[in-house]
Amino acid sequence: MTEKRKSVIITFKAKEQRLDQGVDKVDIVRSFLPSGTQIRFFNATSLSSGASVPALNEHLIGYDVNQYESPMVMVRLTKAEIEQLSTNANVAKVEEDQVCHALGAPSSYLPVENQPSILAETVPAGVTQINAPAGWPASQGEGVRVAVVGTGIDFNHPDLAANYQGGVSFVPGTGTPMDDNGHSTHCAGTIAAALNGAGVVGVAPSAYLYAVKVLDSNGTGSYSQIISGIDWCIRNGIHIINITLGGSGGSAALQSICNTAWSKGLLLVAGAGHAGAPVPPAMSSVAYPAKYRNVIAVSVIDSANALATFSSRGPEIDLCAPGVNVLSTAKGGGYASWSGSAMACPHVSGAAAVVWGSHRFATNEQIWNLLAHHVDNLGALGWDTNFGYGRVNVDRAAEAFKPAPVVARKGI
Repeated sequence: MTEKRKSVIITFKAKEQRLDQGVDKVDIVRSFLPSGTQIRFFNATSLSSGASVPALNEHLIGYDVNQYESPMVMVRLTKAEIEQLSTNANVAKVEEDQVCHALGAPSSYLPVENQPSILAETVPAGVTQINAPAGWPASQGEGVRVAVVGTGIDFNHPDLAANYQGGVSFVPGTGTPMDDNGHSTHCAGTIAAALNGAGVVGVAPSAYLYAVKVLDSNGTGSYSQIISGIDWCIRNGIHIINITLGGSGGSAALQSICNTAWSKGLLLVAGAGHAGAPVPPAMSSVAYPAKYRNVIAVSVIDSANALATFSSRGPEIDLCAPGVNVLSTAKGGGYASWSGSAMACPHVSGAAAVVWGSHRFATNEQIWNLLAHHVDNLGALGWDTNFGYGRVNVDRAAEAFKPAPVVARKGI
């Protein structure tokens, strides 16, 4: 009987710290596999060249992260192979892969109104609530590249096609990042539905959209797929990564790639989750990767600026944004009103695109400072565990002439 394989994330030591400095990390992994084992490795370069991840039953596949700060290999191994690799002098850590899911609200917060009646070029309430239209004279996010990491994007949608610039899929057997779930198409519309005289309008209607598909048609994926997606974003000149998915457990590898992305100048924004209030209250209910310091964690408010009861909260919350009954694009060319942490997060990603468009030479740190400094305070004066620093205000941040003071990012 063939021993069952499980997905693992292998983090290697920096090359100068390895015992076998002249041997590639992929070859180190291969050396622990039985003779004749066929394994096909992908990386950001090969996938950008048009390769697609095959169905899982076709090959033993792996992904190679060629980041100096985060050298990793993701692959499926047997228990014996994992034990051997864990003791290898070139390896820093081997951890089991974890499952992640698209972030949505409990069913009690949906009824979801599918295909609502809308007027041409409707500005959704959430876009107005964060004062985005007032900031458009300064910038509509022109030239700012925003990657939506999730279920893909319906790139044929009439409100998204003009701004869609391409993408990649890490879901085996899919080939393209077309959205077969609908979750990330809704997020993409909130970020950058075009100002085209029809449908709805996003927060940054001229920003460039990229689809990074890491979740399947059920909205399920893995940490290794998130890591692969973030690696692709680093390699492909993305400015902002919108992450509307989460898991319940921490991962050294996931945190490492988030840190690497931030250090390379990318801005990461993630939904805090929909776990509600933590128990006990002093704890946190924020999901990963939003929990990490180098990821902006966004909690959910409603149209009355009240915290949604389903919203996660805790000491890692950075900002809040509208996420209840949010009108946006739906796969198949239509429109829908959805609620959830995933609906709040893209408001902040879109806001960041507008602000970056009006501050072309700013760093990710400076964009964060502008977003966090120019907020509308909703809770206790200053920062709190429900609303973070407050509700993002696009106009004030986009129109700011002076650099904002340094604002501490929350997280572990």
